Amino acid sequence: MMNSIYSDKKILIIGGTGTIGKHLVKELLLHNPKVIRIFSRDEHKQFEMQQEMGDFRNIRFLIGDVRDEKRVLRAMEDIDFIFHLAAMKHVPACEYNPFEAVKTNVIGTQNVIQSAVAAGVKRVLFTSTDKAIAPTNTYGATKLTAERLISAAEYQKGPKQTIFSSVRFGNVMGSRGSVIPLFKKQILEQRKVTVTNKDMIRYMMTPKQAISLMLKANEMAVGGEVFVLKMPIIRLTDIVEVMIEEITKKFNIIDQIDIEEIGIRPGEKMYEELMTEDEARIALETKEMYIIGSPYNSYRDYPNTRNGTVQKPELSGDEIIDKELLREWILTEKLLD
Repeated sequence: MMNSIYSDKKILIIGGTGTIGKHLVKELLLHNPKVIRIFSRDEHKQFEMQQEMGDFRNIRFLIGDVRDEKRVLRAMEDIDFIFHLAAMKHVPACEYNPFEAVKTNVIGTQNVIQSAVAAGVKRVLFTSTDKAIAPTNTYGATKLTAERLISAAEYQKGPKQTIFSSVRFGNVMGSRGSVIPLFKKQILEQRKVTVTNKDMIRYMMTPKQAISLMLKANEMAVGGEVFVLKMPIIRLTDIVEVMIEEITKKFNIIDQIDIEEIGIRPGEKMYEELMTEDEARIALETKEMYIIGSPYNSYRDYPNTRNGTVQKPELSGDEIIDKELLREWILTEKLLD
């Protein structure tokens, strides 16, 4: 067990039964927390997680919806740190049910903010997305609004000491609803892969990378900032080729695997962005992330920056990772199991 700011602390993970939530729980358990409360509305996923982690005596499971402010407040009783992961995140589902996305992603986030202030929580970290930049879909628009709510909470909280911050990252490899489990299922069951557009590129990172940077951002936060995690760019066509090669080898499939291009879905972009040009002008940089600071806190407050200073980011240096490194990540993280 390691000592850290999470040691002997009470932690609430909202949306903790998702892919990121599970990885976060496993990592936080290494820090010897007093208790981890997992708050979500899916009883079946909670049951599965209880079966998987039944040996740990410091994990609690609470059924509840982030839309229910009273239940959220109750879950925060005596809590030190909150990780807010709950969201409606599937782009087509948000497009066809836009106000449901507003209720979960926007109103739900405001419920978290108000409850955290009322409960005297020390830190709240909100997980956002690169789709919040110049959003072309409901999901991105609601996440951008939630980011703004988190940053604005800095001056709404009055004398309370709660530190609010956000992390912004792209697609996490192997997460529920992402392309890797989808492609695996299609290859095994249909002997084909459907892609929206082969030329599409995406920011992606492994679950381990995402969790590590989330925890670092939470420790660095002084309030109101958005931490933009540096992420590699991956070609969709490279993922398809690696998945076909590795799945056919792993399961001894000799059939031809077809690739069917189906076109971009409503609200999707060909290319995502990490920051707007205006954000890039004011952003600070560390080795692993950019920091878009809150106007309500000074950059001088940031601890643990590289050499005591940070550089402004140069976004033009983004590079697409090669196919073999992508293959190594997928196999190392055991995303095909």
